[in-house]
Amino acid sequence: MPTADELLSAREIAQLTKCLRSAAPSVEWSHLRASTAMFGDLGLSERVLLVRGALLEDLPASYPQTARILRAALKDPSMRGWMLWPVGEALATRAISSSRDRDFDDGLALLAQLTERFTSEFAIRSFLNADLQRTLDAAGTWTSHSNDAVRRLASEGTRPRLPWAKQVPAFRSQPAAAIGILDVLYTDESEMVRRSVANHLNDISRADPDLAVRTATRWLGAAQETTPRLVRHAMRTLIKQAHPDALALMGFASPAELAIKDLRVDRTVVSIGDVLVFEGVVINEGPHDVRLAIDYVVHYRKANGSTAPKVFKLTAKTLSPGESLVVNKRHSFKPISTRRHYAGPHSIELQVNGLRSKRVDFDVTE
Repeated sequence: MPTADELLSAREIAQLTKCLRSAAPSVEWSHLRASTAMFGDLGLSERVLLVRGALLEDLPASYPQTARILRAALKDPSMRGWMLWPVGEALATRAISSSRDRDFDDGLALLAQLTERFTSEFAIRSFLNADLQRTLDAAGTWTSHSNDAVRRLASEGTRPRLPWAKQVPAFRSQPAAAIGILDVLYTDESEMVRRSVANHLNDISRADPDLAVRTATRWLGAAQETTPRLVRHAMRTLIKQAHPDALALMGFASPAELAIKDLRVDRTVVSIGDVLVFEGVVINEGPHDVRLAIDYVVHYRKANGSTAPKVFKLTAKTLSPGESLVVNKRHSFKPISTRRHYAGPHSIELQVNGLRSKRVDFDVTE
């Protein structure tokens, strides 16, 4: 993952300043120019907020004047990339706070224009929180846009659990709010758009699993060549959670026909930074071929001494009647940014089509 300084650097802001100065030479842009002196060790989101604030200090207070400057600046093809994240955020603030009703809609239209240079998926969240239905209606019109980045914005910007973005609390009670948008886009010609649709439906599955399965079932009933892959990606969380309807939809056999035996680990004590190797055997005890979703579960020790399971995808296989499969994997306990390891008891188990093996315990040490 690139660092914050590689994405939103002083050079990026200098280029943004140049573009804006060309569009509005009468504006000093002093706050924007000075903002980079405070970058220091700030992370990406902190830099975005800092630059957004500087832009709001420098830009005219009225939305129409701000919009005119930004549209003029966009005539410069070099105004693109990460510098546009804080631009979109400043634009959203101006449009939403405007006393002129039509500025809300114009702000959304300008976001769609910006997203052709850099995604506006983060800035649109402010519009969604200000007026959910009005923003969804605008996003619905983007589903037929000629530019795939704009069509993607319709799906990605309205995701219930969009990474890095501010939350939209209304989606908690209305997980189906954007289903109409997804229904149009799941057969889109762009893989980028279809992947966004899959991620959006996966977000929905965390709040309303049955709705997600019903939607995926409906799409498979009117499937194009690309639909099964999209649905597999959309159902990934439910498959890990062993949701029975999701498993059935993906063609994974009933766990009654399966057996998991001889799960073992290569050591009972693992130091942080080392690798644990485990192995087990999966057997098809039924009379028919079975398709298997094979995952494994690590029960990590938490800071308070309790444990919490984390499911990892392993593989998908098909076994003939009576056939067995040896499953093995190396699992790293190297520290990573998204997980801190704590010393103490841990355990591991295999999960196949929702069936879990007997746990095997081991200890993690400093």
